[in-house]
Amino acid sequence: MTEGLEEHWDTRVKAILKAELKRKGVTYAQLVDKLAAIGVKETEPNIRNKLARGKFTAVFLVQVLTAIGAKEVRLDT
Repeated sequence: MTEGLEEHWDTRVKAILKAELKRKGVTYAQLVDKLAAIGVKETEPNIRNKLARGKFTAVFLVQVLTAIGAKEVRLDT
């Protein structure tokens, strides 16, 4: 995959996750607590860095969506 195309997808995934957090009204600090409640240990700076880079695993994506109670995800951010 070309670097430009990979950046496009990174940006899109980051935007999707940020939009879901915003829709649920969840801050990064609150997300730390919600993740801890499902057994996932993260720090606020670590979450901020992952989302700023747009580089995180599918596992992290699903953990976050589960923690915030997302039942569906909008792909059209």
